[in-house]
Amino acid sequence: MRLALKTLSYGATHIVVATMVAYFLTGNLMAAIGIGLLEPLVQTGVFTLHEMLWEGKREPSTKSHNHGLCSSIA
Repeated sequence: MRLALKTLSYGATHIVVATMVAYFLTGNLMAAIGIGLLEPLVQTGVFTLHEMLWEGKREPSTKSHNHGLCSSIA
């Protein structure tokens, strides 16, 4: 429950900050609201794509390449 509330809080903060920056840059409240709502949605999609690309380029696990160093510890 705490994570869900934290996520919602962060999302709301992101929208407010994006709207404020857009208003500062454009001076147009309606454009700022549109950008402020659209940008977090686009960013969420980009983050998902970024994660998928990173997962696809994951480095090999160190467990399979320890050359027996950890087996002497156990």
